[in-house]
Amino acid sequence: MTASIPRLDIKQVDFRVLPMRTRFPFKYGIASLTALPHLVLQADVEIDGVLAKGIASEGLPPKWFTKQPDTTFEEDLPAMLEVIGHAADLALSATPSSFFELWFNIHETQSAWASETGHPSLLANLGVSLIERALLDALCRHLGCTIHTILRQNQLGLRLGDVRPELAGAEPSACLPSRPLSSVRARHTVGLGDPLTPADVNDENRAEDNLPLDLESCIRAYGLTHFKVKVCGDLELDLPRMEVLAELLGSQALFTLDGNEQYSSINAFREHWEAWQENEKIRAFLDTGLLLVEQPAHRDETFASNVASEFAAWDDRPAFIIDEADGAIDSLPLSLTLGYDGVSHKNCKGIVKGIANAASLARERQKRERPVHLSGEDLANVGPIALFQDLAMMAALGIEHVERNGHHYFKGLSAWPESVQESMLENHDDLYGAHPEGYPALVIKDGMLDLTSMNAAPFGPSELLDVSALERVDPADSEGFIRTGMPAG
Repeated sequence: MTASIPRLDIKQVDFRVLPMRTRFPFKYGIASLTALPHLVLQADVEIDGVLAKGIASEGLPPKWFTKQPDTTFEEDLPAMLEVIGHAADLALSATPSSFFELWFNIHETQSAWASETGHPSLLANLGVSLIERALLDALCRHLGCTIHTILRQNQLGLRLGDVRPELAGAEPSACLPSRPLSSVRARHTVGLGDPLTPADVNDENRAEDNLPLDLESCIRAYGLTHFKVKVCGDLELDLPRMEVLAELLGSQALFTLDGNEQYSSINAFREHWEAWQENEKIRAFLDTGLLLVEQPAHRDETFASNVASEFAAWDDRPAFIIDEADGAIDSLPLSLTLGYDGVSHKNCKGIVKGIANAASLARERQKRERPVHLSGEDLANVGPIALFQDLAMMAALGIEHVERNGHHYFKGLSAWPESVQESMLENHDDLYGAHPEGYPALVIKDGMLDLTSMNAAPFGPSELLDVSALERVDPADSEGFIRTGMPAG
């Protein structure tokens, strides 16, 4: 007998913020992240007449949701807050219904509003995804079920055919593993400014702590085998750096290349690829270790009419996936028709969307000879909320290795209140251990993250965390938010 679908009524949404500063600059694409506000959303949800609470969070990084090189982060932040506040308003005014009906109505209304107001779909979905995650957290806690169970049993009432017509009749269980993964492999980010060896550490990139910093030290400390290498699109910079990485990582390493929209076209990336191939060390490095190439062209060029012919003319090309270009519901299906090989999953792009992407790739896998890929990528996710919900989805989707960098660019959970830190050490000591300096730090052993305690939790940490020590904020007050949410100095 099919379980009844719970009815949800969103009663209240509150926002708090945690100012965070990186250990050292995280350079990706056109941005260099040194500080950001980490937004926490709390929701009171009446589920079948019983009040439940859910939580979600997200760091708000510069220049990812929008690639606008001529604006400052402080100028970009109000738009990020506007889409989040608008989604919250939609949620509060929504008619009580099933999770899927709530999500669908909020998503469709937010998308129409974003189109009218000039907000890109990737940014608009950030607001929807935060509401989505908080609702899922409340629902999992109310039902006493894990996110994997709820997805497999479709207690959300998902109708994937309403998301994409070609998925009519598809059930989430058909594209999800029967059990969540008990562990995932960490794919370590090698940022554009990261020191590769101890000799590369200098005053500009030195951290004031004793966590691993340079790539060599990280490999030794964490037993890393998988990596994500950022490339900047400047051959004079990328080529010698790739040669160093080829020597340092060797033939046993597996890695992805992240273009971060730094190339004008697929052919522009191919020109650099062919230049790399002329270097014997780099060619061997690519031949033995490359898993896929992520988002080389700018999102505005990703779906250009010439992309299909450029792919068709490149018979021995590597696998290409989209990331920043995965903004709209139909982005993945469109990219597959052009010759792309898959997409990244990030919770900030949406969980229902991620399930639809997994279902679309399962169908595509039956139709083509080239493999398709659903990768797991990071957005400087830090624990305990955003990281845990991200890992829960990676486990539920069966993604075996996932980019991890939040623990690398931020100093563990040191910025969080003591009660949050203590809860992690008490309830999730397989994922967090006490660092000698006193704060919880992510545990990576032999390159792996142990998800045992997280898989036993509803959706994220086992306890509903007390974040009352964080400052309450109003997304409508962008100036006040910036004053409260950005670290001083």
